[in-house]
Amino acid sequence: MTVEISTPLTEEKVKDLKAGDKVLLSGVLYTSRDAAHKRMVEQLEKGGELPFDVKDSVIYYVGPSPAKEGEIIGSAGPTTSYRMDPYAPYLLDRGLKGMIGKGDRSKDVIESMIKNKAVYFAAVGGAAALLADKIKKVEVIAYDDLGTEAVRKMEVKDLPVVVVIDSEGNNLYETEKNKYKII
Repeated sequence: MTVEISTPLTEEKVKDLKAGDKVLLSGVLYTSRDAAHKRMVEQLEKGGELPFDVKDSVIYYVGPSPAKEGEIIGSAGPTTSYRMDPYAPYLLDRGLKGMIGKGDRSKDVIESMIKNKAVYFAAVGGAAALLADKIKKVEVIAYDDLGTEAVRKMEVKDLPVVVVIDSEGNNLYETEKNKYKII
């Protein structure tokens, strides 16, 4: 079964998502990778503001390649998420409800997800050109000097993702590995 969800990603929407659910996500997402995450957390620690309202938002861990002529964005596949783990709890505590990437998350991030009722989606690595087709509008909103790692506001339509870790901490990376353990 595939669930269609639009942003904002409210707590009400998050609580119904379970690990293993296939989702077509539409609406506004923000992009950010480790360099931008570091900057955002540094701004918060200095009493500053984030470059976007993180409440009920989704961050896609992506550094898109440059757009070809006539395109709005280049390939836009997910990056490995663990590099954002030192920073994710800061954003989750401020209302972030969803993250999209690939790879497992740390215990601290999962605990923060449970506490803050958030979800982690995986996008399929290696399908960057296909994923880019789901992006309908994009603009750099912060840290332009970071190039592909700048923070972008994107509008997506039916971006295919899978709930890998739900708001209760159920984790496909653990449950699926356990199915194939040799006793």
